[in-house]
Amino acid sequence: MTWSEIAIIVVAVVLVAGWALWVAASRLDRLHRKVMASRLALDAQLERRASAALDLAGAGELDPASSVLVAEAAYEVLDDDLRTREVASVVPGLAELVASPGSAPGPDGASSLERAPRLLAGVGAERARAESDLSATLRAALEDPEEVREIRASPVGAELLAALAGAWYRAQIARRFHNEAVAQTQRLRRTWYARAFSLAGHAPMPVTVELDDAWPPALDRNP
Repeated sequence: MTWSEIAIIVVAVVLVAGWALWVAASRLDRLHRKVMASRLALDAQLERRASAALDLAGAGELDPASSVLVAEAAYEVLDDDLRTREVASVVPGLAELVASPGSAPGPDGASSLERAPRLLAGVGAERARAESDLSATLRAALEDPEEVREIRASPVGAELLAALAGAWYRAQIARRFHNEAVAQTQRLRRTWYARAFSLAGHAPMPVTVELDDAWPPALDRNP
């Protein structure tokens, strides 16, 4: 085999390896975007669930004690200060990052530098606890099937329960979809070639969202 033939083979191998790495890097980029999009969808569904719970608490369909507890739990989830503390807890040094040049705000008011780490880093412990507390409070308020049937007997109550059940179900689906996207991304990032060639760059490893979103059996989406 001549030197020219060896050189052609080497160049071909390098080109194929480069193409394979480019494909892997492109797939990893798509997975990161999928994780961020699914996290935004999950945030939206959890917010809708809290809003639906707040509507139910304020409608007078629950007993007074349950109404107060559900309202407090929902307000805690919707608290803007909680979201701010969550961002600070999952993205260390965020204030300096956002203040750096080029951190233009996006459609939701967050800079592009802020949103990417935040959406990949899961949720903070305080946020997860607030969401889980809302689930537990709603389960306690709606644990009696007879009381749920009484609420559903009125048109207003039926509409409020349907809205809550729909939002809750979509939040569960959104979390499962997000966690599956995170798992796919983690698997690719842990491969030897992704680690050896730093295909993920400086992007943080995405983290699954873990919280209690189990709902009361009496809250059937299809009564």
